[in-house]
Amino acid sequence: MNIMLFHSTYGLRPAVRAAADRLRAAGHEVWTPDLFEGRTFETVEEGMAFSDETGKDELLKRAVLAAAPYSGRGLVYAGFSLGASVAQTLALGDEKAVGLLLLHGTSDIAESASVDELPVQLHVAEPDQFETDDWLSAWYLQMRRTGAEVEIYRYAGAGHLYTDPDLPDYDAEAAEATWKVALGFLDGL
Repeated sequence: MNIMLFHSTYGLRPAVRAAADRLRAAGHEVWTPDLFEGRTFETVEEGMAFSDETGKDELLKRAVLAAAPYSGRGLVYAGFSLGASVAQTLALGDEKAVGLLLLHGTSDIAESASVDELPVQLHVAEPDQFETDDWLSAWYLQMRRTGAEVEIYRYAGAGHLYTDPDLPDYDAEAAEATWKVALGFLDGL
């Protein structure tokens, strides 16, 4: 698979590169665009402030420009938290998208969004301060309305970005379970 993997609000950190290497080792081609142009952050608050300052439209523009040279190949869009939000927006707007892998995040869905049975897999902590139960229920119903085939995996007791070993949220057991399921998902596309 050809995978466009977007980083979280922390920026393009070692954990994102390690995830890309893990995907490559499983036989996938992976790109990791840097939407923050070299900036990384130590806290969620710093990263969110930078993201807000840069603006959602500018971040989406950067993401579209990064994906455009490869979208004709049929991409799996993937991302971590903020990057999952970006990946979701791009996948729902790309008729050639072949899959959507969301780690730790989702996004609003345009009323006009429509896909043809796009395979979608979401992995989130339970509970998750950024992905509440009510939000996830509404998100699931909206994604199904678009025509997506959605699977949701929840990880009790894990922190929000539980796959990043350099953050306090890290949960080794939940991270390994996530990667096992996610790699199976990608192999099935």
